[in-house]
Amino acid sequence: MPDAIADPPPDSRSDLGELPEWNLDDLYSGPDCAELRRDLETAGRAAEVFNQRYQGKVADLSGDELGEAVAEFDAQQDRLGRISSYAQLLHAGHVNDPSVGRFYQDTNERVTDITAELIFFTLEIIRIGDGAMEKLLPAPKLARYAPWIRDTRSFRGHELSDDLERVFHDKQVTGSSSWIRLFDETMASLRFTVRGQELTSEEALHMMTDKDRSVRADAAKALSDVFEENQRLLGLITNTLAKDKEIEDRWRNFDAPASSRHLANFIEPEVVDALLTAVTSAYPRLSHRYYAMKARWLGLDHLEYWDRNAPLPDDSDRVRPWAEARDTVLDAYRRFSPDLADLGRRFFDSPWIDAPVREGKAAGAFAHPTVPSAHPYLLLNYQGRTRDVMTLAHELGHGVHQLLAAPQGALMSDTPLTLAETASVFGEQLTFRSLLESESDPRRRQIMLAGKVEDMLNTVVRQIAFYQFELRVHDERGGGELTAERLCEIWLDVQRESLGPAVHLDPAYRTWWCYIPHFIHAPFYVYAYAFGDCLVNSLYAVYQEAEQGFQEKYFDMLRAGGTRRHKELLAPFGLDASDPDFWSKGLAVIETFIDELEAAPAPEL
Repeated sequence: MPDAIADPPPDSRSDLGELPEWNLDDLYSGPDCAELRRDLETAGRAAEVFNQRYQGKVADLSGDELGEAVAEFDAQQDRLGRISSYAQLLHAGHVNDPSVGRFYQDTNERVTDITAELIFFTLEIIRIGDGAMEKLLPAPKLARYAPWIRDTRSFRGHELSDDLERVFHDKQVTGSSSWIRLFDETMASLRFTVRGQELTSEEALHMMTDKDRSVRADAAKALSDVFEENQRLLGLITNTLAKDKEIEDRWRNFDAPASSRHLANFIEPEVVDALLTAVTSAYPRLSHRYYAMKARWLGLDHLEYWDRNAPLPDDSDRVRPWAEARDTVLDAYRRFSPDLADLGRRFFDSPWIDAPVREGKAAGAFAHPTVPSAHPYLLLNYQGRTRDVMTLAHELGHGVHQLLAAPQGALMSDTPLTLAETASVFGEQLTFRSLLESESDPRRRQIMLAGKVEDMLNTVVRQIAFYQFELRVHDERGGGELTAERLCEIWLDVQRESLGPAVHLDPAYRTWWCYIPHFIHAPFYVYAYAFGDCLVNSLYAVYQEAEQGFQEKYFDMLRAGGTRRHKELLAPFGLDASDPDFWSKGLAVIETFIDELEAAPAPEL
């Protein structure tokens, strides 16, 4: 396996304390272990038996017989999900290791072959008439799966024939999955030379928050130079995946590039459009105003793009050791609910977190739910800044949510992306409010508030700009391949609109679209972040005003997993995302924070 890089960047790793690394043995003890081979063989046989027993017969089953079939299908999804999760997590930790890459690809191909035997099942459920299904659903063994039946049947009109579904399914391993793997391995292999140090993308991006402006500029130049060198390959990947999606959308009768994502999120397109309109119309009141104010604080006529996340002049954002980050987050969770903190502590007491920056490790951060019969794992690239503490709070929120939803089973524990960000952003909010309330120094409070505003702008404004970039790219790709230069032009257009005149976007910034993994892994995912942030702002306001009972309602919402839609989940809190005022209230929280900062004395240069 790859070793850690020899020369860490300026924030010394020793200052962070001992960082945890995950142990995947709860899934499998190794790529060649007997348990994994046995599970693959068992899964293959079970899929064949399931196919022989039910293919062509689903419509003739009684309600309880269908319930038994769904329960068996659920168990198979758990077994196959365990195998796939292990391969994904092992690969995320060692993206550049050829033997791990081979194992990852071989596993994907084997699981794809097995699941091909199961494709018929959901298709036949979709094709059952509404009247017939209404008669089946009250059966005791099927009633438990009513939410999954509802969600599966919502794709009616977008399914294909059995043969075509199998072709699309089988081609994934040589189609979209291979291009995604190429992106991941390319990004993991890139190195950025900053002041004589060879850095990963995570380390170079981390230097963009350095207090020394010349360090930020050098890191930005190194990133831009490497992105420029690789833009043709990364542009080809982007074009190919956009075309692949356009082909599938056309066959499935989706009328717009983002339509399949909206359906998968069980969110009405008009709700997303209302979010988009609310955020873009608020750009001048939010990002434009804040960045102009920040430029004044820094004594600049305007910010360069490498100044956007710069610390304020008197910000002594010290390195926070891992133990302090852990205690900070858990204490904030405990103030809200001891039960929430207890769930969060399980991740620290067990080897479920991989925190160090390592050569060959996937960039960014994520919480992987794996399967209900196991437990989630968290991947971080912890470097000790306050933002890293917030990332820990965010991913731990995901992890706790996944633990609470696990009893719903493999088919119903996953939450739509729009609601999946609720627990993570709420965890961030709890941690921030706790830190802010414990800080008595006015200047430090101002700095913390500014940091929170920047995080919220990154979550709301930046992600909506990302969404606009994707909309334009996918729309234009329908007319032919986009050159890397055209991708750069679209990127600069949406960034200029969202960031405003106070941020100067040097031409070198034009290639920075190429490192965003969400564009590759999950097209149109990004609006879920803005959805979640605005939702949590409204939810937190309800929490502050609630006398009692909020925590239990909150836990009920998380336990529901994917069994309820957003209207049902938010109704107990008196919230409705389809109400146009909902988004205005969420954005008003950010605006109020900016008002407070604007009224405070400017930081000392």
